[in-house]
Amino acid sequence: MSVQQVSFDSERLILVAADDSVTGFASKRTAHLGSGLLHRAFSIFLFSPAGKVLLHRRSDGKPLWPGYWTNSCCSHPREGESYEQATRRRLREELGLEAPLQPLYRFEYQARYEDAGAEHELCTVYIGRVAESASVSCNPLEIAAWGWFGIEEVDEIIAADSSVFTPWFLLEWARLRSDLAVAVAACCRGPALAG
Repeated sequence: MSVQQVSFDSERLILVAADDSVTGFASKRTAHLGSGLLHRAFSIFLFSPAGKVLLHRRSDGKPLWPGYWTNSCCSHPREGESYEQATRRRLREELGLEAPLQPLYRFEYQARYEDAGAEHELCTVYIGRVAESASVSCNPLEIAAWGWFGIEEVDEIIAADSSVFTPWFLLEWARLRSDLAVAVAACCRGPALAG
């Protein structure tokens, strides 16, 4: 069975100002060189009705933070693509899933990975609900491993060794665990919407 490549250095990302207004476009490679150019991005956290979160370990072939654990799915809208289109596309490409998503907040961060480049993103964080029994079909070019984790279990892993996680995940998880705990709880009540 052939594996479909879904990430390309040449794909054009959306460059933005801090208020999310578009300032231009650049290839993914260019946007991540040096200290990085500020561009649109998104992070998705999928929770089960029981309150577990789906996390994945990035493929060892990723140029930035290879082999690190992170949230359920993360990527960038491409030129001409809305956030809704991009999040749906990427869930299918990385995990083979569909799920209704709720945007929570947007934040800017910048993080450098060794000498390989950096992320400088205006990142919109989404949550969604998926049954743990849902059929997950990971793209191995993007994801090396995945699993469902209890919230306290994630806290314990972070406390033991936070260096196994991407920098954006740590920032997002801290916020989810504090002022956005109510939103996470609301997402996880009721029957699963996918799976």
